[in-house]
Amino acid sequence: MSKVAIVKGIFPIETATAALEMISSDLDSALSVGKPILIKPNYINAKHPSTGMTTDSRVVEGIVKFLKKRGIRQIIIGEGSGLADTFKAFKVAGIDAVAERCGVKLIDLNKDEFVEVNPPNPLSLNNVRVAKTALKSTIISVPKLKLHRTATVTLSLKNMMGALASKGSMHKGRLSQNIADLASILTPSVSVIDGIIAGEGDEMSGNPVEMNLIIAGTDPVAVDAIGAAVMGIQPTDVKHLVLAEKKGLGTCNLKDITVVGEPIENVKRKFQRSFFLSENS
Repeated sequence: MSKVAIVKGIFPIETATAALEMISSDLDSALSVGKPILIKPNYINAKHPSTGMTTDSRVVEGIVKFLKKRGIRQIIIGEGSGLADTFKAFKVAGIDAVAERCGVKLIDLNKDEFVEVNPPNPLSLNNVRVAKTALKSTIISVPKLKLHRTATVTLSLKNMMGALASKGSMHKGRLSQNIADLASILTPSVSVIDGIIAGEGDEMSGNPVEMNLIIAGTDPVAVDAIGAAVMGIQPTDVKHLVLAEKKGLGTCNLKDITVVGEPIENVKRKFQRSFFLSENS
């Protein structure tokens, strides 16, 4: 059984820390000794987290403080924005101040060295250029809790697209298959979904929903499945989660996931979806 924590609270730093504490028994094996930790938030654009589009910097700060308390010092916060200058996005979200205050490295993955990688047994994505920092690090994916027009949800697995040299190429053709293939080479060791202010409609609609939730676990498919369920979406209706499960990357079957903290039914809200574009499959 995969374990996923759902914690509700009005103080994001403390709520993020509490969620990680709930899964602390799983973290010893998830956080590889000797490798740097890459905290990968979602800054697709330079919009404030209150819009429901980008990761709350206070959630990242809670993660950094939790890691430092465990004696981890090699911590990097990295993202490659798809629609804005990454450092402008960092500043708007306040993540630059978090990095300075906590004494951790902040990098623009768009300016990193890229390595061409061939996903194993690809469904659609035969090769992709990936930021070297992401490949050599243990990844903590910190996406926003929000919907997506074509992928249905955009959570910890899809968040890995920010580490690519070309994000747009992922949207050409079979997006769900591409996400599952990417997850096989960039598999988050820990996933922490920022559901403080979530995003209804779609990934760019700017329809914020106050949820005051953090969802965390070491099985990224299970964490995304719980994120989908909290938004009123059946996880098995999210194609890339089903494909990732078939690749052995985790489980999206709610019956195989142990939820600790808040029960799904206590925090669930039916998110209104924008018109979804059809996906070639």
